[in-house]
Amino acid sequence: MAENQLDQILERIKNTNLPPVHKWNPTLTGSMDMRIAANGDWYHQGSLIQRKRLVKLFSTILKKELNDFFLVTPVEKYQIQVDDAPFVAVEVDRINCDRQTLVFRTNVDEQIIADVDHPINVKVDVETGEPRPYLHVRDGLNALLHRNVFYQLVEWSLEEPHLNGSVLVIESSGQKFQLGQL
Repeated sequence: MAENQLDQILERIKNTNLPPVHKWNPTLTGSMDMRIAANGDWYHQGSLIQRKRLVKLFSTILKKELNDFFLVTPVEKYQIQVDDAPFVAVEVDRINCDRQTLVFRTNVDEQIIADVDHPINVKVDVETGEPRPYLHVRDGLNALLHRNVFYQLVEWSLEEPHLNGSVLVIESSGQKFQLGQL
């Protein structure tokens, strides 16, 4: 059952056709008054974009270069503002067959399997000391893990010895990802 479920997810991910934005390098056309808030909401000229299909479309032509974000087509490139990460991982499922596999769903309904190409990375906010967990989505674009998703990972994690004590570790697709020190 679990193996069949994982095969279906892998097939669905494989058949997702995203535009080849990594190949598109038009000259900068300008900037656009568009912002992706830290909670994953998209705004245009200060107003929330309420049409989820439009947000999904824009998310497919999003590109990151160095620390800047752009909406890009083969002939145009507009810089936009991203407050934190452009995506939010809003759900996680754990599939156990040969090995544990974590499947995340983003706020734009993209499914990502945590693996060597899509690692989980936890940064610590210098000011607050709180963890800021991320999942690599594609081409330098990350998803901030929603608090409930992170708590679910912590619940599933195992404690392992580390240089300065212990760390919480979660495994997916044969890879181990550190969630934080204890």
